[in-house]
Amino acid sequence: MNLWTETKTLLKKNIRDYGMYIALAAIIVIFSVSTGGDFISPRNISNWINQTGYIAVLAVGMTLILIIRHIDISVGFLCGFIGAISAILMTQAHVPAWLSIVLSLLLGLVIGMFGGFLVAKVGVPSFVVTLAGMLAFRGLLLWVTEGTGTIIVSDEGYNALGNGFIPDIGTVNGLHILTILIGVLTIIFYIFSQIKTRNNQLQYHFQVLSVPMFVIKLIFISLIIGYIDYILAGFKGISWTLVVVAVVVAIYSFILNKTPLGRHIYGVGGNAQAAELAGVNVKKVTFLVFASMGLLAALAGILFTARSKSATPTAGTAFEMDAIAAAYVGGVSADGGVGKVTGSIVGALVMSSLMNGMNLMGIGISYQYIIKGAILVLAVIFDITTRKNRKVD
Repeated sequence: MNLWTETKTLLKKNIRDYGMYIALAAIIVIFSVSTGGDFISPRNISNWINQTGYIAVLAVGMTLILIIRHIDISVGFLCGFIGAISAILMTQAHVPAWLSIVLSLLLGLVIGMFGGFLVAKVGVPSFVVTLAGMLAFRGLLLWVTEGTGTIIVSDEGYNALGNGFIPDIGTVNGLHILTILIGVLTIIFYIFSQIKTRNNQLQYHFQVLSVPMFVIKLIFISLIIGYIDYILAGFKGISWTLVVVAVVVAIYSFILNKTPLGRHIYGVGGNAQAAELAGVNVKKVTFLVFASMGLLAALAGILFTARSKSATPTAGTAFEMDAIAAAYVGGVSADGGVGKVTGSIVGALVMSSLMNGMNLMGIGISYQYIIKGAILVLAVIFDITTRKNRKVD
């Protein structure tokens, strides 16, 4: 099989996975041309990544929720509420920033566990539980901020989570050396991990890419990582938000792909009854997924508050919709059982790139929401169509 034939076969078999990457590439090219290069300027790329941070964290948790065929529409105002709590702890109770973050994460975890208990153990539908949660957290957010309104956060360490960058060890020709080193190490790690995975697949006689196609893939992905790293190094380096998102993605990718819990999550999403008959504790898996969502919602709330340097009564509005849209655009199946954390991150980038690019072009906010809605519908239609085609094949 020659390279061209192999490429066509790969695209046909994996169009569901590759579609979002193609869409993101097309969006970047279109906005780069239409904004005269402003879209891919170092400042805008850095700003775009930081803007995506809290939605990306939410999308990771929402991916697990959607895989097991549930929904959580409370996470938006839960973000706003916990962000306000962390701000109040620092400004009114004079709690150190690090302790405020720890307490806020614990609060998010406990709230997630309570929601998981109602869904998994009591049997209340997740939509009802999280709708009640959305209303309750909105009320709690208004209640804790009604005396002060917007709460300004002045702690520089806390705000660095949303606006700061990793320290540097020097610069060469204006390039952030530590960022360059991290980029090089990331590329080396990626190449070695891919080679190891391919060797393991060959050992168990799985179908793998031909050597030329495998090398092209390694070079292509390495060039993308290198280019983004070079762009960031030319500005202020890697932001702390990107570090947080990378850690979250690494942990959840490992859980989903390398642990029994990850296999159980996919099993519950594919067929809960079959999974239960196979010995999977469906209630326990559901409880853990909702608890995890609460923890990530708290983290996203902290990132948003740090980026805004304040907590406001309207914080978190429609965040849940952005997270759900990012997960679906990123390849999570509307029928559950299918989805990747990395795909949802790409979905979050697609949605935020649309907003960022349209803002640069001066397109009105009304048109932006219409276009986002259309993209979401197209993503679900694409998912349904590709699944039907696979069944036909």
